[in-house]
Amino acid sequence: MATVDLDDVTKTYPNGAVALGGVTLSVADAEVVVLVGPSGCGKSTLLRLVAGLEEPTAGTLRIGERVVNGLAPQERNVAMVFQDYALYPHLTVHGNLAFPLRMRRLAEAEVEARVARTADMLGLGPLLGRFPRQLSGGQRQRVAMGRALVRDPAVFLLDEPLSNLDAKLRGQVRTDIEALQRRTRTTMLYVTHDQVEAMTLGHRIAVLDQGRLRQIGSARDVYERPADSFVAGFIGSPPMNLLPVRFETVAGAVVLCVGTQRLPLTTGRLSEAVRGGRLGESLTAGVRPEGLRLGSPDSPGVLRGRAMRTEALGHESLVHLSVEGETLVARLGGMTAPVRDQAIGVVLDPDGLYLFDAAGDATWAPSVTTT
Repeated sequence: MATVDLDDVTKTYPNGAVALGGVTLSVADAEVVVLVGPSGCGKSTLLRLVAGLEEPTAGTLRIGERVVNGLAPQERNVAMVFQDYALYPHLTVHGNLAFPLRMRRLAEAEVEARVARTADMLGLGPLLGRFPRQLSGGQRQRVAMGRALVRDPAVFLLDEPLSNLDAKLRGQVRTDIEALQRRTRTTMLYVTHDQVEAMTLGHRIAVLDQGRLRQIGSARDVYERPADSFVAGFIGSPPMNLLPVRFETVAGAVVLCVGTQRLPLTTGRLSEAVRGGRLGESLTAGVRPEGLRLGSPDSPGVLRGRAMRTEALGHESLVHLSVEGETLVARLGGMTAPVRDQAIGVVLDPDGLYLFDAAGDATWAPSVTTT
């Protein structure tokens, strides 16, 4: 196995477009790092640089102890799986698995041993005689992974490998990948748009935006301690609610101002922190959907809003609200369904708020009880 290190890596195309701008990232041996971010943020470009399909404009890229800048893909001992499987339609499963080994001119006995071992690992034994057209989507994806793993790569690169599968198959193959990585302890870089994949598969999650690394940490780190408002508004499904606020004092009490509405803060950590230097600033407040409750709009200490629509999901409901021109989402248990356009109150726990400054950097986070 191997480590992967990017040191101030930049990729600029001839037209001046910057795909990656000064990314520094270290992936430990046998670690799974999941790359997430909006389309065009540089996730796939980063994989292609590690694979050797593209070369960085600047910076150093290492696999293990070796600098691989300028090395051809076949010299890097990495394997890549794409979302479209890219299987050879005229070869059986056995032929697809054996192809990269025969290209390396391995002895036939070694080829058969590796194919058998990989097929057993991925549950492909009964399918070795079938052609890709005779396989389901999940089976094809397992063959694509097997064709990569049969080479015993030092690094495994996966670029949205489950995006062509339906929801049930995604869950099944995601479990397969997790079990496979535990068994093989292969270093993995994994690109996805799926929040569930990112939160469940990654030992760490790297969040990219416009070619820059915004934050890297465990799923819990990026969820509970987002580095900035971009990460807060991207991680989570639905992501964190963000709205402009400021704090004032009225008759000696700290008041949270949201548009034209005022909420007095009772004594607490946030109230004391605001007194220490945040009064009057234009800030962005964040609250997770599960941190909102609904109440009567006539009750004191609630934000007044209006119900827009409800996504009833069975075990929970996502209620979309308009509050002072901002759209908020509340996650509620069961089949809660306020009437559309109904006036509604939003109960907000001030000590559950996140705060971000004018530059978007995190300045305050709630206490988090570790377990």
